[in-house]
Amino acid sequence: MLTNCATKTLAAVRGGIRAISTSGLRASDNLFVHRDTPEDNPNIPFEFTAENKKRVEAILSIYPEGHKRGAMIPLLDLAQRQYGWLPISAMHKVAEILELPNMRVYEVATFYTMFMRKPTGKYHIQVCTTTPCWLRGSDEILETCKKQLGIGVGDTTKDKKFTISEVECLGACVNAPMVAVNDDYYVSSPEYRDSSIWYLLIYIYSPFQEDLTAKDMQDILRDLKADKPSPPGPRNGRFASEPKGEPTSLSEEPKGPGFGLQPGL
Repeated sequence: MLTNCATKTLAAVRGGIRAISTSGLRASDNLFVHRDTPEDNPNIPFEFTAENKKRVEAILSIYPEGHKRGAMIPLLDLAQRQYGWLPISAMHKVAEILELPNMRVYEVATFYTMFMRKPTGKYHIQVCTTTPCWLRGSDEILETCKKQLGIGVGDTTKDKKFTISEVECLGACVNAPMVAVNDDYYVSSPEYRDSSIWYLLIYIYSPFQEDLTAKDMQDILRDLKADKPSPPGPRNGRFASEPKGEPTSLSEEPKGPGFGLQPGL
C-alpha cells in the first residue's frame, strides 16, 4: 500500500513539473589547445623589433619589482600587434621576459578572446550576436559577411585579407546591430583632424560600424576589399547614441532659477 502511494505521489510530482527547454550546443571558433602547425610551432623564432623592445622596457617600468608578471597582457598584446596574431613562440618570448613558466602565459593567452592564436586576416570582422544585436538582425549581418567573403565563422579568406569572428557584447547595444573591424580609430571628416573635436570623435566612434543593415555591411566589405577605410559609427543618420529622429529631451533652452517651485517658496 505504501509502495502504491509513493508511486502515485511521484507520478503526480513529475506531471506537475514543467518541461525544461535548452538551446543547442554551440562550439567556439577559438583555439584553446595548441597543435603544432607549419606556421605555428616553437621552432619558429620570435623577437620583438628594436622599436617594440623600447616599448617592452617602458611597460615593465610601470610595475614594481616582484610584480612584473602584471605586464603579461600588455606584452602579449604588443606581440600580437607586431606579428598580426599570437603564435606560441611569441608566448614563449613573453614568458622569458617575465621569467615565468610557459604555462602561466598559456593560461592567460587562452582565456582572453582578444588574443588571436591562429593566423588572422588583415581585416578582422567581429560580428556581435549577443541578445540586443540578435534582436535587431545580427544574424542577417553575419550571413551577409559569410556570403560576401565566402568563408565561415573563424575562417580566413585565401588571400589572408579577411577573418570573421562571432563575438560577445562589444558595448554598443543602443546602436545594434554592430560590427567591429580590427581596432583602428578613424572618422570620415578629415577637416576635424587638427582640432580638439578629433580626439573626442576618436573616443566616441572607435572602430565600430553601428545601426547596420545587410546593405550597409555589403558597402563596408566593398570598401575594405579596396583597402578604403569605411566611415565608422551609426549608419542610420545618428551622430552617436541619441534617439533616432528628433530629440525627446533637452530640446529647449534650460529654464532659469526657481522654475517649477511653489509660489510660497
